[in-house]
Amino acid sequence: MADELKRRLVHASGSGLVVLYLLADALELGLTWFRFQLLLILLATGALVLEFLRLQVGLDWRLYDVLTREYEQDNPGAYALYLISMAAVVVVFEPAIALPAMLMLALGDPISGTVSDNTLQRIKPPKVLITMFLVSTVVAIPFLPLAVAMIAALGATLADGITLEIRTYIIDDNLTIPIYAACLAWLALQFTPA
Repeated sequence: MADELKRRLVHASGSGLVVLYLLADALELGLTWFRFQLLLILLATGALVLEFLRLQVGLDWRLYDVLTREYEQDNPGAYALYLISMAAVVVVFEPAIALPAMLMLALGDPISGTVSDNTLQRIKPPKVLITMFLVSTVVAIPFLPLAVAMIAALGATLADGITLEIRTYIIDDNLTIPIYAACLAWLALQFTPA
């Protein structure tokens, strides 16, 4: 249980990246959107290098024991998928879409996880789905119109709530939550009147 709490706190710490970007002007950090994109690419690349060292070379830090689950021992760690998906939405989408998608992963996923029983299910229970949808909607409202925020939240909820499996490999929701949310937000903005 203690390790699970640590994982959730590390998960939530990703919201600090969004806060850093939002406060960059006030703090005179010179963090433009382009520089923020480069930062996320650098973080994702670093995670990929660490995963290569862990999976191919045998790098075995105690931190991996605490922050990775058993099924990640021979597969890419969720933290790497987390950073890859965040970098992907930041590179592809504008801030109003990418930032809430990042927050849905950083905050929605660990909060919905607190009401989950942590068993692998094809479809998560309604209370988990509702929690994810509500949290995701709330974090998106400052960035998007309400209807679009709800559509993006639906994407995050589907990614969190339905387990995808390709052959025998489970697709981690750390990879899909921001991507589903951002894609649905973008589509909703294309088809809603200005």
